[in-house]
Amino acid sequence: MKQYGWGLPLAASSYAGSIDFGIYLIHAVMILIFVIWGVFFTYLLIKYRKKTGVSAERDETHGVFKSLIPDLIVMVFEIVLIAVYAIPVWSKIKIDTPASGNVNTVAIEAQQWSWNIHYPGPDGKFGKTESKYVHFSNPIGLDYNDPAAKDDIVIANELHLPVNEPTVIELTSMDVIHSLFIPEFRLKQDAVPGMKIPVWVKPTKIGTFEISCAQLCGMAHSFMRGKVVVQSRADYDAWLKSHEPQAAQPVSASEAF
Repeated sequence: MKQYGWGLPLAASSYAGSIDFGIYLIHAVMILIFVIWGVFFTYLLIKYRKKTGVSAERDETHGVFKSLIPDLIVMVFEIVLIAVYAIPVWSKIKIDTPASGNVNTVAIEAQQWSWNIHYPGPDGKFGKTESKYVHFSNPIGLDYNDPAAKDDIVIANELHLPVNEPTVIELTSMDVIHSLFIPEFRLKQDAVPGMKIPVWVKPTKIGTFEISCAQLCGMAHSFMRGKVVVQSRADYDAWLKSHEPQAAQPVSASEAF
């Protein structure tokens, strides 16, 4: 599947087309303005070029308002663009998050320099996490004394999603500010320590896509990469089942180390 070319990357989410429309529209209008002004300036250079025996004269017949007409046209276009396009699309993507009861839910906890992907397991509930349980074998500090944590799945740098279904991602960071960036989804969101930020996506194409960090986060920033695997519902369920953990025994904080 070709994902990158001369234009924008492959559009692989339900709102990617809306974002692409705005990008293409703005570029088209800017090119049009550039061409119009280029033609106009060329006309002025030729028509009013220096001529022997002809001195420059100031034309007082054109008022200030007339000279502002091009600027007013551009301003009206920008206001219409914001009101008719930008605000509705922003609201759709950032404000109207799908109701959690009707969607898949995944948590991502960023850290230097990896993405910890946390799936709630068959019970659909995330287990509690505490910093005292953090260990190289338990990177997000799952508390296995919590019944809801026993079926949770935690995998580094590998996000699996079902195609044509919305998924809400609860995004946070355990150290510095990171930024979850998936170009094909047109998804970019900062992960901020101490904040749990919900973002959502509805993938529309089966395939494998890249996750990268779009915020400089330290020495190994460029190596903070992962992948998104978009699958059919049947394949997604089979993948989850194959990664269901064995029954875990309750642990104490001291045993976590």
